[in-house]
Amino acid sequence: AEVEVWRRDDRLLLQVRDDGQGGASTTGGSGLAGLAERLGSVDGLFEVDSPVGGPTVVTAELPWRSRG
Repeated sequence: AEVEVWRRDDRLLLQVRDDGQGGASTTGGSGLAGLAERLGSVDGLFEVDSPVGGPTVVTAELPWRSRG
């Protein structure tokens, strides 16, 4: 698996890739569905690209909020 984290303007982006068999989905009450819901509640975005046969790429985007 690979994990990347970066900031673009006022957004924080996280991307996780794996070399698995694919088929991950945000439907059917999966844990990914819960993550998508949580990100949506804070004006974030969640995307899963996981064709059968792989690979899977999960991207999360959140608002950047500076402390202080």
